[in-house]
Amino acid sequence: MEKTYTDWLDRLPLGPWGLTLVSALIAMVIAWVVFQAGAAVIKRAVARSPTASLVTQASRKPASYVLPLLALQFVLRAAPDELARIALVRQFTTIILIAALTWLIVRIIQASGAAVVLSRPIENVSDNLAARRIQTQTKVVTRMVASLAVLIGVSLALMTIPDVRQIGTSLLASAGVAGIAAGLAARPVLGNLIAGLQIAFSQPIRLDDVVIVEGEWGRIEEITSTYVVVKIWDERRLVVPLQWWIEHPFQNWTRSSAQLLGTIFLWVDYRMPLKPIRDALQRVCEGSPLWDGRVCLVQVTDFSEKSMQLRCLVSTADSGKGWDLRCLVREELMSMMQKDYPEYLPRLRAEVDPPSDTEHRPPAPEQRSPTPEHEHVTPPVA
Repeated sequence: MEKTYTDWLDRLPLGPWGLTLVSALIAMVIAWVVFQAGAAVIKRAVARSPTASLVTQASRKPASYVLPLLALQFVLRAAPDELARIALVRQFTTIILIAALTWLIVRIIQASGAAVVLSRPIENVSDNLAARRIQTQTKVVTRMVASLAVLIGVSLALMTIPDVRQIGTSLLASAGVAGIAAGLAARPVLGNLIAGLQIAFSQPIRLDDVVIVEGEWGRIEEITSTYVVVKIWDERRLVVPLQWWIEHPFQNWTRSSAQLLGTIFLWVDYRMPLKPIRDALQRVCEGSPLWDGRVCLVQVTDFSEKSMQLRCLVSTADSGKGWDLRCLVREELMSMMQKDYPEYLPRLRAEVDPPSDTEHRPPAPEQRSPTPEHEHVTPPVA
């Protein structure tokens, strides 16, 4: 019976490859069935864990390719070396397997990072400093590790090709000028990579930080492996390389806390009493939910030849509320002064001296010089 089965395989159109291909097909079907059963069991086991469910769902598709490819690889390794083109097929399937494994690892890394980010939301949270710190570190490190996994996968795939491996070895052995040129060419990439690691761990900026960059006010919207996207207040986007943040100074309004002091300047006449302004400012702050209850005061900060400058300080929980409260204070104080103290708004003074007596004296009549006695006047001719 066994001989008859072997003879039947030998009579297949595929020739000597018949047994190997049938065995490979059976092994891949078994691996796929095992995968489906295992995926169902794992899905039920991690149903109560959002993190594990997210990782399992993300890795399901690449894992469905990895197991059949592993089974195929085992069959090809056990096949006779005398088969035609067996080495080429083994090498090709090895590269495909490495690509599938790299895809699986990258998806697991990305899903793990996404699970950490989802567990610490920063939206609609008043004090989200710790969450922003964790999200920034997680996203930057996730991109770095995923890029490293892809780099290792590509390297392993190339190392399976003998000719490419020899070329790479010869290039490394004769690095010389080529190595220096490659290093200089890759300097911006390496600089951004190192800057990304510095930002991830030292964290001069984090996601959703309020910053002033190049004179623009905005929030950190995205941190990639090469650049940072700042969302400007008018919904423009400012794209800044990672290395820029390490080499240049900038303002971070939420570095350790989102609390902020807001300043409102008023110019008023010297005769303006300060108590009504202080009372009005206190009333505005206490009646507004934007005020956090810490600071509310009025100070005289400057004098000029025309008026005096008042500085109103108010405190808020974050910069957005600070802007709104400052606008509200300006409107209310100006309305109060226009209504109750309009005469004490800044004005231009000028002192005019009264005219002197000489200025009102009529001009003297024109004086004629007397005619000399010896001078004869000729009468007009008739």
